[in-house]
Amino acid sequence: MQELDQKQWCSWEDTVEPYGELTNCTYLVALKMECFWPNRLVDEFFIRVHKHYFHDCSLSGRLLRDPPNRILGPFIVIPILVTLLMTALVVWRSKRSEGIV
Repeated sequence: MQELDQKQWCSWEDTVEPYGELTNCTYLVALKMECFWPNRLVDEFFIRVHKHYFHDCSLSGRLLRDPPNRILGPFIVIPILVTLLMTALVVWRSKRSEGIV
C-alpha cells in the first residue's frame, strides 16, 4: 500500500492486488505457526490496516466523483427550463386576465 499514491487507496482496482497479497501473507504465516486462519489476531491486524488506509473511503469502496456531464446536465437544465416556463406562464396568464372583470 505504501507504493500506491494516497489518492489511490480508495480505488478497489488499485488496491485489490496488494490487499490480496496481504491476505495471502497472513494465511501463510498462520499456516507456518500452525494457527487457524482467520483468527482474532488476523482480524485485529486487518482492522488496523483498514483504519490506517481506508478510513476516508466511502462505504461502497468507490471514489466519490461527479457523474459525467451527459448525465448531470439534464438534472441541471430541466429544472431551470421548468422554472422559466412557469414564470412565463404566470406572467402571460396575469396579463391575459387583466382585461376580463
